[in-house]
Amino acid sequence: MGKFDENIKKLTSLQFNVTQKKGTEKQFDNEYDSEFRDGIYVDIISKEVLFSSKDKYNAHCGWPSFTKPVNEQSVKKKMDFSHGMIRTEVRSLEADSHLGHVFDDGLNDGLRYCINSAALEFIPKEEIEQRGYEQYLTLFEGKE
Repeated sequence: MGKFDENIKKLTSLQFNVTQKKGTEKQFDNEYDSEFRDGIYVDIISKEVLFSSKDKYNAHCGWPSFTKPVNEQSVKKKMDFSHGMIRTEVRSLEADSHLGHVFDDGLNDGLRYCINSAALEFIPKEEIEQRGYEQYLTLFEGKE
C-alpha cells in the first residue's frame, strides 16, 4: 500500500485524471486560473507546498501560471513527448503527481509553470498558520 493511497481515493474523477493519468483540465474553466488572493498552493495529494500567489500571474493561457515553485526541490521535471509535442512535464516530488508543464515563454523571458488547478489545493494566507504551514507566512511579510 502506497503512502498516499488514502488521499488518492478521495480525489474527484478530474483530479485523478490530471494527477494520475497526466490529463489536462479545461482551459479557462478551472478553479484557480482567476484566483489571485494571497496564499500558497499545495499538492492535492501529498499537501507539500508547491507554489505561492506571489509568483502567480495571469498568462492569459487559461490555467494558473507561476514564475517558479516555492522550492525548486518540491517539483521534478521530465521530458514529455506526448501529443506530437516536445514539452517539459512538471511533477510533484513526494506524490509524483502530474501538475502540468513548464515553458520558457514566461515573464521577462523567464519560465512559465502552467499548472492544472485540479492538481492543487489553495490555502489562503489567513488559513496558512492554522493549517500548519506557518513557516510560509514569511512569503507575505511586508505585503499588505
